[in-house]
Amino acid sequence: MHKSAIIERTRGYVRSKFETEGTGHDWWHIERVLNSALAINKKERADPFIVELGALLHDIADFKFNGGDAAAGGKAAREWLEGIGADPATTDAVCHIVDNVSFKGLGEKNGMASLEGKIVQDADRLDAIGAIGVARAFAYGGYKGRPLFDPAGRTKDGSFEDYKKGSDSTIHHFYEKLLHVKDLMNTSTGKRLAARRHRFIERYLEEFDAEWNGKR
Repeated sequence: MHKSAIIERTRGYVRSKFETEGTGHDWWHIERVLNSALAINKKERADPFIVELGALLHDIADFKFNGGDAAAGGKAAREWLEGIGADPATTDAVCHIVDNVSFKGLGEKNGMASLEGKIVQDADRLDAIGAIGVARAFAYGGYKGRPLFDPAGRTKDGSFEDYKKGSDSTIHHFYEKLLHVKDLMNTSTGKRLAARRHRFIERYLEEFDAEWNGKR
């Protein structure tokens, strides 16, 4: 199958699967990640076909919605790609991205090895911060039934096992992940784009704290 046909079939499949998803991991998240990845790749110059497929499939079976199974995404991506006749090299490259794209806790090593994967990972992480990142954090927190903030909560230790248990509140998630994203970016382009969004996160938390404590 021609590369353009693989992309179009994959786009249609992913959109139909995620269009009505309501946790902030919906089709529009995937499309934003795709657009950001392609924009980053204009500077970083990796294989655009692998970047595009990786971005489209990066959330195909996220461990957060599959009982904590970190291998679920790669398995689902492989099944889809082999089913539509993608060549083995393409399938392996994309599955590597899907298997390693997710944040799994500050104490866990990033296993992403390919430039294509690092670009997709940067694009995915960009969507976790800034104004959209704040909105997505609270959408997911609501889905999980978490309070906005619990002063008695704790910040997790950074292990994957602890991270899978979830944050004590959505605000705790900012301290466990979102405030660290800027320093986890892989590419120079991603780092530059993350800096502005990081500043928004800092300003948001400052305002939240002031309002929470009745100072504003």
